[in-house]
Amino acid sequence: MNDAPVELKDLVKTYVDDRGRPTFTAVKGINLDIKPGEFMVLVGPSGCGKSTTLRMIAGLERVTSGTISIGGKVVNHLEPKDRGIAMVFQSYALYPHMNIFKNMAYALEVAKKPKDSITQTVARTAKALLLDQMMERKPQALSGGQRQRVALGRAIVRSPNVFLFDEPLSNLDAKMRVQMRSEISRLHVELGTTMIYVTHDQVEAMTMGDRICVMRDGLIMQVADPLTLYMKPDNLFVAAFIGSPPMNLLKGKVQKREDGLYFVENAEKDQLVLPLKGHLQELASKYLDKEIVFGIRPEHIGDKPRNSSTMPIALTVDIAEPMGAESIVYLKTGSGYLIARIPGERLYRLGEKITVHLNLEKAALFDPDTQEVIG
Repeated sequence: MNDAPVELKDLVKTYVDDRGRPTFTAVKGINLDIKPGEFMVLVGPSGCGKSTTLRMIAGLERVTSGTISIGGKVVNHLEPKDRGIAMVFQSYALYPHMNIFKNMAYALEVAKKPKDSITQTVARTAKALLLDQMMERKPQALSGGQRQRVALGRAIVRSPNVFLFDEPLSNLDAKMRVQMRSEISRLHVELGTTMIYVTHDQVEAMTMGDRICVMRDGLIMQVADPLTLYMKPDNLFVAAFIGSPPMNLLKGKVQKREDGLYFVENAEKDQLVLPLKGHLQELASKYLDKEIVFGIRPEHIGDKPRNSSTMPIALTVDIAEPMGAESIVYLKTGSGYLIARIPGERLYRLGEKITVHLNLEKAALFDPDTQEVIG
């Protein structure tokens, strides 16, 4: 079975000092079910506990409390070699004195597999990874991308139940990272093996994962497929972390005026005032005269109206970043700015006043106290 489910139940990791006194809890009782054959990405900022979680699954970190199950079997007390996992690290960890063939075959030789079987397995894997024409080379003669492919191949030949990836592309340049993302995704489709992938790069997470687990301070903030995570964040942290540029988040109050409810930005002058209609009005009705956070993605602020829920507003350009087919435009508001992703080949001048249209159907409201999405 090479598509084992992985279950984390009430998983805790607390580090202690020399006297056994707790010093820091890196993982705080998380629960996560990873389906057989799923590509699960753990993502979050440095120190969120994602790599610690992966290392506990691998058996490289001792579990303080809770259980880890692989293929329905609790593995807390099993050695890494007995867990049916293969791990690919940020550092390639290749044997410098061995050529590619030897590096890939080493684990099979230690397991005393038949020589013919080793040769066939390594050859098949090397061909899939486009390494078959360089099997006699040693690591120092390879590029970073080639070394990472060797590290992948070394893991693949073991036919593990679960692949674990700990930021494997961090040392590669931008172009090579894009290529390797595609190769790993293709391998997942071909192998059908459960994969758990740790990264701090939310673009990697969005483009590779079947589902994404967003972590912060040792806790899980949200687990969902990429589009759900992007379009329907559960809380302010996910809304701000996922997306580049991130979701615009403005603090303000809900006010009642003659023709309905409005979001009014917290600012002494040049306040942004937006009507709350439809589902937003219903959600905001419980927050009358109370603090609220208004959220909208940059691509839902454009230079043309899209529907009847679009709200035109004139704002001043603070920063403009032409990207070719689109521009990222920072627009001044009373307390900060709104970021707009505007399609089209046009240059925006600093200080220029432009009219943009906010698609309020796509907006979200958050409670500033609980940090949770409203509704």
